[in-house]
Amino acid sequence: MPDTIFIDGAAGTTGLEILDRLAGRSEFDIITLDDARRKDAAARAEALNEADIAILCLPDDAAREAVALVDPVGTTRIIDASTAHRTDPQWTYGFPELVGRERIAAARFVSNPGCYPTGFLALVAPLVRAGLIPADWPFTVNAVSGYSGGGKPLIERFAAEPYIAFRTYALDMEHKHRAEMKLHGGLAHPVIFAPSVVPAYRGMVVEVPLHLGAMPGEVTADALRAALAEFYAGSSIIRVHQDGALPELLLRADQPASDAMELHVRGNAGGYHARLVATLDNLGKGASGAAIQSLNLMCGLPETEGLLLPRGLE
Repeated sequence: MPDTIFIDGAAGTTGLEILDRLAGRSEFDIITLDDARRKDAAARAEALNEADIAILCLPDDAAREAVALVDPVGTTRIIDASTAHRTDPQWTYGFPELVGRERIAAARFVSNPGCYPTGFLALVAPLVRAGLIPADWPFTVNAVSGYSGGGKPLIERFAAEPYIAFRTYALDMEHKHRAEMKLHGGLAHPVIFAPSVVPAYRGMVVEVPLHLGAMPGEVTADALRAALAEFYAGSSIIRVHQDGALPELLLRADQPASDAMELHVRGNAGGYHARLVATLDNLGKGASGAAIQSLNLMCGLPETEGLLLPRGLE
């Protein structure tokens, strides 16, 4: 019998991408509300409690309101794509590669990771756990994303301002992703986060530069790369590149949709510096693809079912 799925916020960017990945899948029945009812609290409450799994593609406050509409002793399970519950200890963090697929499969409440934290945590969390880089290091995150990550308001701004080639923000040194990075990375200090947006619809590059020569021990870029490769061995979604000689990494204006993530580790000849880099689709593994991955696991299905993966990662 198919699982019933309700996407609260299905008209938004993330919701539309999730619907696209669910299209034609016989394992699910999608509950839909017409335009006249999708903002009606009673209709939403009925749909939320009728669903086996509800996926929330809403702003933070609206996501909290949706959770409050769910019967606490009912059976509806929730995947929340907002920021609202990512550091809540009552919720399971929806990053199967880091928290364990079994935990996602058994969870009632799953918080979808943020797009920038997905790249950062994929690079840093395994290395901190292995003791290769210190948890109390003052980490810096430099990142650039396609403008779809800002939702409809930012999409409209870039359409209205085609002359803008680069937009950096969070210059007050505050951003809601920082708490998520610190907690799930097991870090002692908040990170310095420098996000930017460029005129590409989708795609993301997240970089963590490291001064290995200032760290305790004699860790090399090769050792970091090998540790990441071992951690993600067998993954159908995350690939660690072994070629350390790539001259450049590109983010194309017409970047294709993808639910994969690529990790790179580059080091200088002296071994004192390293650049950890993750490339991913902010609407894929950074949002909708991650939600589908968790949905598959929660329904006892292969985790890659319905995902957009390049040849060799299926």
